[in-house]
Amino acid sequence: MFDFSQVVNRHGTFCTQWDYVQDRFGHADLLPFTISDMDFETAPCVLAAIKKRMEHGVLGYSRWNHDEFKSAVTGWFGRRYQAKLDNDHLVYGPSVIYIISQLILQWSKLGDGVLVHTPAYDAFGNMLSANYRQMLTSPLIKTQSSYEIDWPQFEAQVALPQCKILLLCSPQNPTGRVWTLDELQRMAQICQRYDVKVVSDDIHMDMAFERYIPWSQVAPDDQWALVSSGSKSFNIPALTGAYAFIPSQDDRNAYLNQLKAAHGLSSPSILGVIAHIAAYQQGEEWLEALKVYLHGNLKYVAQTLNEHLPELNYQVPQGTYLAWLDLNPLNIDMDKLQRILIEDHKVAIMRGDTYGKEGQGYIRLNVGCPRSKVETGLNALIGAIEQLKSRSSR
Repeated sequence: MFDFSQVVNRHGTFCTQWDYVQDRFGHADLLPFTISDMDFETAPCVLAAIKKRMEHGVLGYSRWNHDEFKSAVTGWFGRRYQAKLDNDHLVYGPSVIYIISQLILQWSKLGDGVLVHTPAYDAFGNMLSANYRQMLTSPLIKTQSSYEIDWPQFEAQVALPQCKILLLCSPQNPTGRVWTLDELQRMAQICQRYDVKVVSDDIHMDMAFERYIPWSQVAPDDQWALVSSGSKSFNIPALTGAYAFIPSQDDRNAYLNQLKAAHGLSSPSILGVIAHIAAYQQGEEWLEALKVYLHGNLKYVAQTLNEHLPELNYQVPQGTYLAWLDLNPLNIDMDKLQRILIEDHKVAIMRGDTYGKEGQGYIRLNVGCPRSKVETGLNALIGAIEQLKSRSSR
C-alpha cells in the first residue's frame, strides 16, 4: 500500500541534509547519508491532517495541554508497548534535546557529571558542554554480533560522587542496541543504589526491530524522565515538537515553569501537535510497512558489504535506520577514504569519530531512504575502499 521506493527530490527545500551538505563536507553536489532524517514522504494520514488544518486558514497560538494530544501519546505507548503511562505526567517541549537540557539543568549543578554510553549521539556532548556539565562515559564493548555494556565500568562511573544523571539513549544511537529487560533492570538498580536520576532519550523507540521496553517499565521510583517524539518515526522534525513523561510532580512543575515563564515556549506549533495526534492515532499501519522496508535496507547493507568485505562481519542492528559500520579491520586511512568518497564518488557519509573517540574507524550510514539510494551509496563506499586498498598496495 505504501511505496517507499519512490524518490523524492529534496533539493531547493532548505533541507539540512541535501541543500546544506557543503557546510560539513565542503562540496555541494554530494549524495548525502548524513543526519538522521528520512527521504520518504511522511504517512498519508499525517499529511491529510496537516492539509485539513491548513485549510482552516488561521494559525494562532495553540495549546498542547489537552486530552486529545496526551491521550494520543499515552495510547500509543499502551497499544504498542503495553506501558500504562499517566496523561498527567506528560509535558511538551519544542525538541527532545531541549527537554533533556532542561532536565540536566534541574537535576545537576555546574561541573556535575552525566553518564552516557559511548559512542554517543554528538548532540549529547555538545549540550552537556554548553551547560558546563561533565560528560562521563561508559564505552560499549563490541562483540561478534552486537554491543554490550561493560558492567563493572558502568557501575564504577555511576558510583562517582559527581555522577548525578544517567542519560540513556534507548534504542542507542549510533550502535542500534535495543536494551533488554535484564539490562534495563540492572541499570535501574545500579542508579537507584547510588541515587542517580535517569533521563531516557527514546526518540528511536518506534524503529526497534527487537522488543523495546520503556524506562517506565523498570523504574523503581519517580526519579526519571522518558523523552521522545514522533519526529524520527514519522519524519516530521521540521514541524517541531517533543514530549516527556516526568512522574515527579515537583520536577514536572519545575520543568513547566522553565518552559512557560523563563523561555516562553508553552505555545507549540499547532502543525506539530496535529501531526503527532494523527500519527499516533492513525499511522501504525504506515509505520509497520516502513519498518519492514528499513529492515530490508539494513539487511541489504549487511549482505552486500559482507560479500565484498567479509572481514567486516557487519551485523544488522537491533534498531534505528542507521548502519554503524566498523571499518577498523581494514586498517585504512579514514581521512583518505573521506576524500575519495567526496571527490571521486560524490557521496557524503558521517564519520564515526563525530560520535566520540569510540567511533574512530567507523562510519554511520543513514539508510532511511529508497533502496536505489542505498545501493548507490554502498557501491560508492565499497568502490572507495577498493581504490584506497589498491593505492596502498602499490
